Amino acid sequence: MLNPLIKKTLQSLTLAIGMTMMVASSHAQSQGNFPNKPIRLIVPFTPGGVTDTSGRLIADQLSKRIGQQVIVENKPGATGNIGSALVANSEPDGYTLVYGFDGTMVVNPHIATSMPFDPIKDFTPIGKIGETVLILVSYPKFEAQTLKDIIELSKQPGKTVTFGSSGIGSPQHVGIELLNQKTGAKLVHVPYKGGGQAMIDVQGGNIPLVFTAVAGAYPHIKAGRIKAVAVSSEKRAPSLPDVPTFIESGVPDFVVSGWVAIFAPAKTPKSVVTYLNNELNAVLKMPDVVAKLEQMGITPTPWTPEKFAAEVKADYERYGKVIKEAGIKAN
Repeated sequence: MLNPLIKKTLQSLTLAIGMTMMVASSHAQSQGNFPNKPIRLIVPFTPGGVTDTSGRLIADQLSKRIGQQVIVENKPGATGNIGSALVANSEPDGYTLVYGFDGTMVVNPHIATSMPFDPIKDFTPIGKIGETVLILVSYPKFEAQTLKDIIELSKQPGKTVTFGSSGIGSPQHVGIELLNQKTGAKLVHVPYKGGGQAMIDVQGGNIPLVFTAVAGAYPHIKAGRIKAVAVSSEKRAPSLPDVPTFIESGVPDFVVSGWVAIFAPAKTPKSVVTYLNNELNAVLKMPDVVAKLEQMGITPTPWTPEKFAAEVKADYERYGKVIKEAGIKAN
């Protein structure tokens, strides 16, 4: 017969083990049933833009695959910081996600006077949606017709060659500052409140150059209202096969592309991240989704979370150096 004290101790230990197993089982079951309710996808910009439109396309297709509605909520403000901060501070359970882009995640932290989140520590990448190719365009009658000519003209004493972008600290602004640093060019930035007005001004000759997304420039290039100088991707853009890259135009290793992606709060369970990544990648391989994204100027990139996390970190460090050297600061 067991000593009463030993018996009581064994009973307590058995109870504790049982409760631990129940909690673990319940936790595993809750993850195994994911998702069992609608998912919020925060788009931190106003409705109607490419980020919003592509986000809604992805949300619609994900809803069909996972059997739960993925609801897009627009939370604009502070160039994406407000909506992104909301997600960073949400429960890390996979039910609140953010549709992020490079400007918010790897540029803003280096120019904002204060940031409501840390893009590396406060988020877990779910997956990369795709890359947006950028292009340098010019007024058709501008005296410098090639990238080499533009760079050389900007270096001439007494010459001021300006370029427009969608705003201070935008990926387009940072991209041309990187070009200046790599080549010794002295292109002078003229910020706009969005790319639309910059595109109007370059067509009218009010500004000689604009660095922008291919999607927005494409119809004006085809109509002859602006001239395509070079694309910033590693390879030529499929929609503009006759336009050389910056690399082909004499600037080695110059690859600057924007990206859009989905992030979850940090500490989201790996099983949930893996599940969402698999479903997202399946959507990005659908021919109709590929076609629609490419029409928006986005090349789908079905990557693993780990591969994309490495790119986010590399871009964060690269743009940080460019911004510091160029002295770029928010208004």
